[in-house]
Amino acid sequence: MSRTRKQHIRRKKPGAMPGSLEFTGEQVVEQPIILRIQYNEQNFDMQFPAADATITTGEGVVWYDVRGLHDVELIAKYGKHFDIHPLVLEDILHTRQRPKFEEYGNDVFTIVQSLTYDESSGELFTEQIALYFGENYLLSFQENSDDTFAAVRERLESGSGRIRSRKVDYLAYALIDNVVDNYFHVLDQIEKSMEQLEDQISTAPSENTKEHIHHLKFQLLTLRKSVVPLREAINRFSRCESLFINKSSEVFLRDLYDHVIRIADLVDTYRDMVNGLQELYLSELSMRMNKIIQLLTIITTIFVPLTFLAGVYGMNFKNIPELSWHYGYFYLLGLMAIISIVLVFYFRKRKWL
Repeated sequence: MSRTRKQHIRRKKPGAMPGSLEFTGEQVVEQPIILRIQYNEQNFDMQFPAADATITTGEGVVWYDVRGLHDVELIAKYGKHFDIHPLVLEDILHTRQRPKFEEYGNDVFTIVQSLTYDESSGELFTEQIALYFGENYLLSFQENSDDTFAAVRERLESGSGRIRSRKVDYLAYALIDNVVDNYFHVLDQIEKSMEQLEDQISTAPSENTKEHIHHLKFQLLTLRKSVVPLREAINRFSRCESLFINKSSEVFLRDLYDHVIRIADLVDTYRDMVNGLQELYLSELSMRMNKIIQLLTIITTIFVPLTFLAGVYGMNFKNIPELSWHYGYFYLLGLMAIISIVLVFYFRKRKWL
């Protein structure tokens, strides 16, 4: 799992053989967690088998949810049992893949990016989720132990909706739809941050404001990188000719495609809004700087005649008549005060002060 801030990313070694299995992500769980769910319209069974347990299928649909990818041998074990192409296993373990949809014979492989927004820290977390499914089974792979698909699992367990009566293609749709629905939640949080940022710019912009703007721009860029390729992947999914994709699922996939298009449009709109906030921030700083310069200029202008008078009567000539006046000092102070008052009144009348 990664954050929106920069971090060191492990990459495949140059020259490595295509299909070689090497985990390039972060080990965020001590031991992989495996959830096995088997269901049909009448029955539901859920287990947590050990990593060394025998992989089995059966009647209905079998879903293996694997959380934690650092155990390369475990991933290879699933690949061998379900005859998964080595390039697919390589993509599963290389956790910085862009969303995509691929067909391997009648089997289907897709990658999506799951996004989680931490409201307390304002951080956006991304995680790659890989789905591979065939006639009556589906495998999901993710880096961390988060129960990303809890809502889908609860629907299966309770038997609500149509999910238990559908085949494996509908389960794949439901899992991707669960990820996409969370994008809307992320966008809602980003919109709130934008509203707070706008208020901050109008009242008290600071250096933190600039950092906040760049942070939002980076989050929206991350979201866009996840959504734009996903749009093409969902489009290919809806047109897939695999024997396991039922025609009845096409309407749901088209609806999912519409959601992704809407999210992509919202991301572009929010990026334009953030750019507008950046221009507003720069304008506000420029306006505040102009006000400061204007105030300093007015103060300097007021002191110009005062400095002139002080300079004249501060000269070391002996024959300056006013220096012998008994009340000359107070006359000079009074004149300075009158000049200051007149200038301040003039500036206020011109609305410069």
